[in-house]
Parts: sequence; C-alpha cells; structure tokens
Amino acid sequence: MEDGREMVEEYHLETNVLLRRAWKRMGKFGQNTGWDIEIGDPEPRQDNIEVCGIQESTSAPFITRRITKTSLEWRIRNLPYPQNVYSVTTEDDGAITVRTSNKKYFKKIRVPDLERIGLKPEQDRISFTHQYNTLIITYKKPPALLELERKVLNEILISTD
Repeated sequence: MEDGREMVEEYHLETNVLLRRAWKRMGKFGQNTGWDIEIGDPEPRQDNIEVCGIQESTSAPFITRRITKTSLEWRIRNLPYPQNVYSVTTEDDGAITVRTSNKKYFKKIRVPDLERIGLKPEQDRISFTHQYNTLIITYKKPPALLELERKVLNEILISTD
C-alpha cells in the first residue's frame, strides 16, 4: 500500500513479467473514485461528450508505461518531431525530463519504482528512439531493482502454490 491506497498487479503467466499495476483512488470521504494506472495502458475513456460538450484532443501526446525483465519503458505517443529534436535527461529531483529543442514539448516523468527503493535515475541507463510519432524511452533496471522484483515474484509464486 502506498499512502493508504490499495494496489493491484497483473503478471504474464508464462514470462512472469509485470503487465499492469494500478492503485485504487479514494475520495476525501473514503469512497472509491477509480484507478490510477502506474504501468500498462490507461483505462478506456468513458466520458459522455453529450453531457459536457468538451473532449480532450485525440492528437495530444500521452504516455503509457511498460516493464520488461531488464528495463522500464515509457512510450509517448503523438509526438511528430524528428529524433534529433528530443533530449531525455535525469534530474536532481529524481525525475526524467523529456524536452524538445523546438520548445514544443516538455514533460517530467516520475519513476516510482526507483523512488520506492530510494534511488534516483542515472543518465547512463537511459536510451530513447523515435518511430511512428512515438518516443520510446528505455531505462535499464539497476541491480537493486532487479533484486527487489525477484524477491516480490518469489513471494507471489510461493503464495499461489
């Protein structure tokens, strides 16, 4: 639990790779107000456009997050600029910053996996590529995170036997 919230994880049964992590959101009076998706694709929007008449642009950039056995990955979709325009850097505040030299996009990305174990991102672990209007940022997991994930997976496998 993080801040008194409940967490749910979904793993691929054959590879034991984490596919989805979601935290239950609670309102001021303890009511369930939905889920915050930390890893995996966001929940499909169920907005009723007829009620409010306003809808978020479908061409606005949005981030999805995935985990592989060896890395953390973010995909920022709807970014049409060439790869040489992007810079992806670590910051002293523990975030990864994505910016463009043409000043069209700026985003700070938190890395809760590292925050939970008291680590900050390291620049030499970051790589990125751009294809099909998507910026793909890969962060190679440090040994401390790999060890923690191994212990958590062992606990899960033991409790399901």
